[in-house]
Amino acid sequence: QVQLVESGGGLVQAGGSLRLSCTASGRTLSTSTMGWFRQTPRLAREFVAAIKWSGGITYYGDSVKGRFTISRDNAKNTMYLQMNSLKPEDTAVYYCAAGRQFGTRTPTDFGSWGQGTQVTVSS
Repeated sequence: QVQLVESGGGLVQAGGSLRLSCTASGRTLSTSTMGWFRQTPRLAREFVAAIKWSGGITYYGDSVKGRFTISRDNAKNTMYLQMNSLKPEDTAVYYCAAGRQFGTRTPTDFGSWGQGTQVTVSS
């Protein structure tokens, strides 16, 4: 089992930036992919971005492409999500996830989840 802890959420004005962090511990060697999802009370959990732990290949959801950047620091077992040009519609709880399948955008393909961090973008 992999334990994940997110940090970095908060309140920001539209057009601003935030950086989220996710630190992994436990059986991290079994993880090939880490990703970010987000969820609001009205919508299903939405794929944001993911990164292959070995090699750093990335892929993004269409709604954040060009504005968000996912990265990782293998030495620190930490993944980041740099969010720029934030919009009110980016407001959500952001979750860090880890899994064994690269290329997927389906939440059920990720076996480990963090507790979530709130991001609120004011207009």
